[in-house]
Amino acid sequence: MIQVHWKKQLFGAICLTLAAAIWGGVYVVSKVVLDVIPPFTLLILRFGIALVVLGAFVIARREYIAKKDAPLLMAIAFVGVTISIAAQFLGTKLSTAHMGALITSASPAFIALFAAWILKERIKWQQTAGILLATVGVIIVIGVPGEADTQSSWIGNLILLVAALSWGLYTVLSKKATQRYSSLTVTTYAAFFGLIFSWPLSVWELSVTHISWEWSWQIWMGVLYIGIISTAVAFYLWNKGFEWMQAGSGAGFFFVQPIVGAFLGWMLLGEHLGLGFFAGACFIFLGVLLSNLRSS
Repeated sequence: MIQVHWKKQLFGAICLTLAAAIWGGVYVVSKVVLDVIPPFTLLILRFGIALVVLGAFVIARREYIAKKDAPLLMAIAFVGVTISIAAQFLGTKLSTAHMGALITSASPAFIALFAAWILKERIKWQQTAGILLATVGVIIVIGVPGEADTQSSWIGNLILLVAALSWGLYTVLSKKATQRYSSLTVTTYAAFFGLIFSWPLSVWELSVTHISWEWSWQIWMGVLYIGIISTAVAFYLWNKGFEWMQAGSGAGFFFVQPIVGAFLGWMLLGEHLGLGFFAGACFIFLGVLLSNLRSS
């Protein structure tokens, strides 16, 4: 029994690490793609592609949800897709790729908090201290508007903070849903309902924004990466990992994301990593690690 539990924990850890690493790269890809495609339209393309990929497996396996559970899946979609992912795209467009990766890495602290509230997981002093440290780190990274930072980038950072908060809630609600359905089913229905809720935003955006649909092959490759790899694959891996682990324990693996995102932003986009970034990163690192400590 102990060996089986250990294997599940290891499998869950691998899934969460892979998902977070993939998302670290998506900030760099989306920063480039968002120069051509506006945020809400990219959101629709992202989850439309993911729904086609995931939906094929769900239909083949005949995994459908009961009507009584539809409100839960709708809530997951609204929080995780319409709010969190839309805020991620919009915040990244206004800010930078490495800021997007770092600020949203505060999500593990929020996951632990929501897990204690919704899943009744016991929150310990380490998690409380970790939440406080991560909050301080986010404040340091966001800073206050000054001569060196434009108003739009500061607002973008605040929007990214909304993405981190809503992602914490999405993760905990998804874990609750995986107690009844498979990770594949939960991820697919989240994409489906998310498209429904987000569609009006895209229609409005297209009515006020001119888009040239003659995209280069690099933009198309970026869209496919975002839709297939970072959504269909990574969302499934994330939900699958939490299917095997407690929400408070698995939350720390999200921290792989800012490491990958910051490195790729620096290497591929030439983004500057200032002192405030590293100082805030240290606080968030310590907060996430502390919030996931477990006494023997």
